[in-house]
Amino acid sequence: MSFQEVQRLLHLMNVEMDQDYAFGLFQAADTSQSGTLEGEEFVQFYKALTKRTEVQELFENFSADGQKLTLLEFVDFLREDQKEADHAPDLALELIDRYEPSASGKLRHVLSMDGFLNYLCSKDGDIFNPDCRPIYQDMTRPLSHYFINSSHNTYLVGDQLCGQSSVEGYIRALKRGCRCVEVDVWDGPNGEPIVYHGHTLTSRILFKDVLAAVAQYAFQTSDYPVILSLENHCSWEQQQSMARHLTEILGEQLLSTALDTQLPTELPSPEDLRGKILVKGKKLTPEEELEDKEEAESVLETGQGLELETNYLSETELPPKKNRKGKKKSKPILCPDLSVLVVYLQSVSFHSFTHSKENYHFYEMSSFSESKARNLIKDAGNEFVQHNAWQLSRVYPSGLRTDSSNYNPQELWNAGCQMVAMNMQTAGLEMDICDGLFHQNGSCGYVLKPEFLRDTQSSFHPERPISPSKAQTLLVQVISGQQLPKVNETKEKSIVDPLVKVEIFGIRADTTRQETSYVENNGFNPYWGQTLCFRVLVPELAMVRFVVKDYNWKSRHDFIGQYTVPWTCMQQGTAPASTQRPSSCTPASWKTWNPERDTSWPEWAQSQTRVCNESPVPRQTARRKPGRGLRQRPKDALPPPATCSQLSVKGKTDQGSSLPEQPGGDFTPGLYRDSQESPLDCSPLAPLVLIRASLSSWALRAVCLPWVRRAGRSSIIFPVCPRLEGQ
Repeated sequence: MSFQEVQRLLHLMNVEMDQDYAFGLFQAADTSQSGTLEGEEFVQFYKALTKRTEVQELFENFSADGQKLTLLEFVDFLREDQKEADHAPDLALELIDRYEPSASGKLRHVLSMDGFLNYLCSKDGDIFNPDCRPIYQDMTRPLSHYFINSSHNTYLVGDQLCGQSSVEGYIRALKRGCRCVEVDVWDGPNGEPIVYHGHTLTSRILFKDVLAAVAQYAFQTSDYPVILSLENHCSWEQQQSMARHLTEILGEQLLSTALDTQLPTELPSPEDLRGKILVKGKKLTPEEELEDKEEAESVLETGQGLELETNYLSETELPPKKNRKGKKKSKPILCPDLSVLVVYLQSVSFHSFTHSKENYHFYEMSSFSESKARNLIKDAGNEFVQHNAWQLSRVYPSGLRTDSSNYNPQELWNAGCQMVAMNMQTAGLEMDICDGLFHQNGSCGYVLKPEFLRDTQSSFHPERPISPSKAQTLLVQVISGQQLPKVNETKEKSIVDPLVKVEIFGIRADTTRQETSYVENNGFNPYWGQTLCFRVLVPELAMVRFVVKDYNWKSRHDFIGQYTVPWTCMQQGTAPASTQRPSSCTPASWKTWNPERDTSWPEWAQSQTRVCNESPVPRQTARRKPGRGLRQRPKDALPPPATCSQLSVKGKTDQGSSLPEQPGGDFTPGLYRDSQESPLDCSPLAPLVLIRASLSSWALRAVCLPWVRRAGRSSIIFPVCPRLEGQ
């Protein structure tokens, strides 16, 4: 290969580097001085290209000869760096057999440098605890004890006023693990109910087509129950059509009768309802059923159709029934055939928590607009927590969010709200948090709430918390990165000036962020070597988000990629962290340290800690300073742990076409990638950031952040993990 051919290959591999630097590596590998690379020369060029000093130094710290790790040396690494004390010997044998590429190395039980890199960039070396990937939580508790992955106006793939309605919206949501989808049903032509956002210019689709899509895709990603949140605006006749389609199309999947339990006092569990589709909606009492049937028959005899008078913007604030002597009756007519299909999720109007406790049952639930839910949290947060321990609550975005923007689900989860409906077609911070939470527990769409949110006598108040568990301290050492692409082509300089921001989302007192300084003009292999410190009062509710940005002094920094993980799912150690979103991503390595369990600060934290939020509401940010150029780091800096990278893959839709960008450049890879596909493996040439984290004592972990770049460039689709815009 000539140097020009090597340049084209690097471009195909999404490698952006200085031409002089690449030519220097080329000449060093060209031992024959022929001007081309052949055979072993190209192998040496590739090794020089992908060599990471941090990984090499870490490897040599445990290797006696610097060439390999023996079984005992690898066990020492697992115990000292990765804190795998209990089962390190057995784990070492397993990891060598899994990641050592050499057959002779496997037979001798040794790990080469390549095998070491393979391990660090694998799921076993990831910052996300592998124990949290499969279904690991108790799935036999009542539905009210779980956070449920929920969608708002699922049929829309655009905005709320003129956007397109499509069954694709349901397919995308279900394939990314959503368990509650919304269906707004209105009278359509030829007696067929239609689905669209009422009184707007959104397009319309058939109700029966929606049900067909749900029936096909409901349980491809998860076997646990799917909830159809029906917004019924139909006349009596078309409600009968709705009931007929539900029973015929969904068949045995539809739960139409209560489970065989004696005197139930609580909702069934996800395990009890496995493989079932539940209908959420209004339900008639036996008296109302007979009364409304007589009235509807009277109306039909006169040839007049009566349409439900339901406010499409709010499913809960139905007007009260007027005096029967009046000519008009604001209470809608509900078809008994449709009413009988609502079993456990009966929609009722919310008046107060006291009223709900005295008048409602466990199988009834209320919905709240985001503003009403926020006000309830502020005014009666503890009562809201207790209410959500026994009854389901659904929260939906404000009607003013016509652009399909999202609200932060974290503040609703803090009060125990189970079904926080999101506009899943819109990528951004809010969906990052949502996808981060539901990546755990097998991505099944159900996450067990902390114990203090499941207790009907709980004293927890999300606005004034008394920490139900001991506070924890997180130390994050941002070490280095590689292959960070340029995202803003209009910027003065052609090379990225990367910085890393670490954000904590949880209760108000725990929500904070800090960032490193930026490294000037170096996206190929930037080095930070900075440590950030966070103290969290309620770690059970905290989410940690790693964000990589391109420093821009003229405006806000340009987004490169992100990775979000629940606090309770983090592993200690050094790990590559994969970022995601329309640009690129960066893995990171990190450490976590908990002073409650380890009173001595790790050496790396003593020497390099920049800021620690010891106050209850910290909002400190590391001061920026210019970088030192290419790979210049302090001599006394701790040798950074290994980084990994992610293989660049061109994004494709299920039909094989190129992935489109969302308006404004935001891209939602998870909407196109089949969740059944396995995550991409790391490659030595992919973008990543190396971070080290500690909760008790530090360990080396990888955080691989899959990424997506702008149109016309190589792209990486996020595996089924935070930011599940992409799966």
